[in-house]
Amino acid sequence: MKFNYKKTIKVGLAFAIIMVFWTMYDYVVPLLLENTFGLSNSMRGLIMGLDNLLSLFMLPLFGKISDKAVTKYGKRTPFIFLGTLAAVVLMVFVPVSSLTQLNKATSLRDEIIHTERVDYVYTDSKNVQFNAEQLYSMLYDKGIENSDYCDHQYLKTNNINSKEAYLKIALSGRVGDGIITTEYNKFVQSGIDNYASDEVQEKITKHNPATIAIYMVILFFVLVAMATFRSPAVALMPDVTPKPLRSQANAMINLVGGAGGAIAFIIYTIVLGFNPTNYVLVFILTAAAMLLLLAAFLKLVKEAKLVAECEKICTEYGISDSDVDEDTPALDVDNSEETVRKARFRSFIFILASIFMWFMGYNAVTTNLSIYMTTSLNLEPSMGGLVNGISMGISAIAFIPVGYLAVKIGRRKSIIIGFCLAILSFILIFLFASNPSSYVAILFTIFYLLSGFGLIIANVNTFPMVVELSAKNTIGKYTGWYYTATMSAQAITPFLVGLIMDALGNKFLFLYSPVCVVIAIIFMVLVKHGDSKPIPKEKKINLDVQNENSESGGV
Repeated sequence: MKFNYKKTIKVGLAFAIIMVFWTMYDYVVPLLLENTFGLSNSMRGLIMGLDNLLSLFMLPLFGKISDKAVTKYGKRTPFIFLGTLAAVVLMVFVPVSSLTQLNKATSLRDEIIHTERVDYVYTDSKNVQFNAEQLYSMLYDKGIENSDYCDHQYLKTNNINSKEAYLKIALSGRVGDGIITTEYNKFVQSGIDNYASDEVQEKITKHNPATIAIYMVILFFVLVAMATFRSPAVALMPDVTPKPLRSQANAMINLVGGAGGAIAFIIYTIVLGFNPTNYVLVFILTAAAMLLLLAAFLKLVKEAKLVAECEKICTEYGISDSDVDEDTPALDVDNSEETVRKARFRSFIFILASIFMWFMGYNAVTTNLSIYMTTSLNLEPSMGGLVNGISMGISAIAFIPVGYLAVKIGRRKSIIIGFCLAILSFILIFLFASNPSSYVAILFTIFYLLSGFGLIIANVNTFPMVVELSAKNTIGKYTGWYYTATMSAQAITPFLVGLIMDALGNKFLFLYSPVCVVIAIIFMVLVKHGDSKPIPKEKKINLDVQNENSESGGV
């Protein structure tokens, strides 16, 4: 029994559609919320978590519905087709609905940031007037309590030990239009940007609540559309893949999904490189990419045929799809079927708990990555996207080896290795890549690359562990439970980490995350079932020979 790369790549196109959207969404929408509405970390995290809260209920529901669907196109394909069409029609209206607000916010930011004029006076949200020196002096004072305005520890490290020295850098930092000194960019830019966001929220957003309300309503319907086909699309892989090959198949599915993510990365990096706030074009091009991938999927994937081929292979090799599998010890008085089911259920719960804590840690980083790179490291949105893309691209080479790693050492051990890489990555970023400097983008890319490898190892193996415990007619439901764990974490963690970032500073994002992943390791250690099985080397029942014997009168 050999792994079918060609078939799995075709099936993976459905996941690529999903990843085009979510890669764009996770990077661009936080920037849109920041630049358009000036929301705090906690409020932005709350909004970013709402889509996951919605998915918490919808993904298990549509996974279960698709299990029972009967159409000539298969169980999953109709959901993929209709869900994608609905999403691409609606998603363009997300940035359009906030365009007027964005233009107002951009004008206000320009008013605050253009401090090179000697006669500059700014009137803040409390109707207090500042000239340039008074504004920067206020930011220096506020930085004592909140390093997002002025990081005093970072100033001290670089021998800037007085307000006078800071003001000298701030007031001489802008040399003409758009030309910024290195010192200003390192020590002042992030503070003025964060202050500008606060002013946008106070002076514009709070006085125009209808704008953000309309934005949220449109976003809600887009997320509903995306939720209708995520579980069916992911469940298609185990539908057409025998159990022993599912880690390899999931690696390939994730690789194809990574290609979808790369498409989104190219789109938003190029567009935001030319215009850092042209979100409308980003959404339009993303929708077009999703439609092209959908057309390819419908052309290449005939679901009913692939399912039938998988069923034939499983029968030939004696591979069971029941929820009590063939590697369970022989049942006796002390090891009854009910006892085995309970043990498997406990492992199922521990797997979901581990996945939940893993996503609590990793999603806290991904949903704040664009904000961290632009406001804490002072990278341009396009540059931040490039750093993220390099890490994604290089780590993608691990997909195929990771699938084989699970075969050699098992899924559980592989997952724990991935978790450890992520912990190491986050701690290194906290210690060495949390302040802007000439080399920080390089350090951040290297350290973040480790977490990318960890993500791949964990994601390739956690989903197969869940569906390993399912039966043939419950794959969609178990896929839904998998997403219940991931989405509930992603609904909670952006808000929680936002509170921590608001209270302690953005760099503490990278202490929150490793704590969550350590807890994920503890739960994974407790898992006893769901690991990968050896691939059968010989057929147990040869149907082709059987059929030939029957036709010739043989037994």
